[in-house]
Amino acid sequence: MYVIIAGAGLIGHEVTRRLVANKHDVVVIDKEQDVCESIYAETGAVAIQGSATDINTLERAGAEKTDAILCLMRLASDNIACALIAKSLGIPRIIARLRDPRYEQAYRLAGVNTIVRMADLLINQIMMEIEQPKVKKVMTLSGGKAEIYAVRLPENAKSVGMTIREIAQNKSFPEDCVFMGIYKEQGDFLIPRGNYMLQQLDTIFLVSTSQFIKQASDFLARI
Repeated sequence: MYVIIAGAGLIGHEVTRRLVANKHDVVVIDKEQDVCESIYAETGAVAIQGSATDINTLERAGAEKTDAILCLMRLASDNIACALIAKSLGIPRIIARLRDPRYEQAYRLAGVNTIVRMADLLINQIMMEIEQPKVKKVMTLSGGKAEIYAVRLPENAKSVGMTIREIAQNKSFPEDCVFMGIYKEQGDFLIPRGNYMLQQLDTIFLVSTSQFIKQASDFLARI
């Protein structure tokens, strides 16, 4: 996948590092020369000094072959302008960071496909650390509409010995929570089937939302 990242702050820097590690073609645009040099030195990604709100800069970055652009600049006005130009250049996926919810409609009108609400992500992470310290959020999907969580079973959990089917059919387990994977202590990763029986120290990967994960993790990890 060919990706343009507009804005190489802390988030842009980390996203660049991960995308490059996953073998994607990444071009970073930032106004600061030293930031561009740092990105290139640390990740090997192409880094262009300039403004992502300038159509010439986006064309230099390879907009015509871009699969997705991430608008991660500090100012909403810059992200909106970048999204508008990206849309006019035919970039199919436009993802933007939203700091102020008052700009959401403007983001939508500018052509942003996916909005990442930073405040929501931070609040959900804080609440998870407080309420569910044994549960770790792995990834956010669809701009926060769902998340992937990891729950590690204690040795004497009551769910040990139950099958996935039995758990899914239990009234105490939320319907809006789906098993997506199981990591074994020995290092194996399994795609769970209905007849798989949970074992001690399994790490269960679930797709859910923050409102249901507590109920699901309480059921799985209860002693």
